[in-house]
Amino acid sequence: MKRESFKSRLGFILVSAGCAIGIGNVWRFPYVVGENGGGLFVILYLVFLIAMGLPVLTMELAVGRASRKSAVLGYKALEKPGSKWHLHGWAAIFGCYMLMMYYTTVSGWMITYFYKFLTGEFQAGMDAEAAGAVFSNLLADPLQMSFWMILTVILGFFVCSRGLQNGLEKISKVMMSALLGLIVILAVHSFTLSGAGEGVRFYLIPNMETVREVGIGNVVSAAMNQAFFTLSLGVAAMEIFGSYMGRDNSLAGEGVRICALDTFVAIMAGLIIFPACFSYGVEVGAGPKLIFITLPNVFVNMEGGRIWGTLFFLFMTFASFSTIIAVFENIMSFCMDMFGWDRKKAALVNCVIILIASMPCVLGYNVWSDLHLIGGRDVLDSEDFIVSNLLLPGGSLIYLLFCVTKWGWGFDNYLEEANTGKGLKIAKGLKPYFQFVLPVLILFILIQGLI
Repeated sequence: MKRESFKSRLGFILVSAGCAIGIGNVWRFPYVVGENGGGLFVILYLVFLIAMGLPVLTMELAVGRASRKSAVLGYKALEKPGSKWHLHGWAAIFGCYMLMMYYTTVSGWMITYFYKFLTGEFQAGMDAEAAGAVFSNLLADPLQMSFWMILTVILGFFVCSRGLQNGLEKISKVMMSALLGLIVILAVHSFTLSGAGEGVRFYLIPNMETVREVGIGNVVSAAMNQAFFTLSLGVAAMEIFGSYMGRDNSLAGEGVRICALDTFVAIMAGLIIFPACFSYGVEVGAGPKLIFITLPNVFVNMEGGRIWGTLFFLFMTFASFSTIIAVFENIMSFCMDMFGWDRKKAALVNCVIILIASMPCVLGYNVWSDLHLIGGRDVLDSEDFIVSNLLLPGGSLIYLLFCVTKWGWGFDNYLEEANTGKGLKIAKGLKPYFQFVLPVLILFILIQGLI
């Protein structure tokens, strides 16, 4: 069966960036910046993104493009006879399923809030308690949560069942263009608020006093973590798009474009959120509840808040849904490659699997709210812990070692693949950094996450 490919280079970049741009950028990034004292964190994040995230991104893409296959068969095509690197392919696909077991629920929350703002459930002048109660009521209602999760899953597999060009690429182009347009409109609006200047200063200008409070070591490791997780590396989510790529452009050049789009969205999300929080005297270090409890409280007190709230959660829906369809594509492509299924069958079977597998996360907030798994965490946090602290950094370390050691594919083969095509090239002189420094940095993230 002939390998599908992207219709255009723009399609590849938007789909790949869409996979990377997810809840991690627009939900996690702003609150982690808030918790780690603002500006210095942002600078360190950018340094680590270039030093760590970009090299591993090119490696995942290189394995995909050189093999033209999905996770397991990609390794098998490139590994030396008798070696076992392909076992990581199975772990990577398991990681994609695991990620979707809770990501579909959170994406469902985004659509729910879009719907609630659109239909006027959030009233102007609601007090903080009433705005916060909307989220508590949502979590307590398994039927409401199930409905939005099921809608997300069915829509996602419907898009992917239409094919790479007619489904994923076409929808991603529309969604990502809309997302980039929305983010600019929302940021411009945030700048017009009365306390905007103070919010932007907190966000982008390093403040050593706040850094001292948090501890410079904590700020550095948080920035390293965020730079690493933002690109969804380690579970073959990017490898699959490498397998659909043409050979006209070098991988470092394409990687820089993906990182730039990803970072642009993350930074703009903060430019929307922080001016709004400072204008309405809201706690910026509110952590994960920033999006669902703190921000709705800001919108209901804002002039035209219903419109701004609707647009913001539409933007959040696009950000999360772009990741969902990208990961669904990876799961389906794996089944098509491994079992010889056609696209429709792969969509149908996996739709059923993901629907069933997503239910524990939904029920973990109500029917099974007493269920605590890893270290006393609830279902969603336990699933996220396995993916974020084990499978992403562990998987990235394996891709790295596969590409730079003589026991794997080897540095020279990786470098030749990465530098094929026009654009930015990776220098051969970086070999010692890739072989000795980068593995230690990733190992540090892995150990720290597990501790």
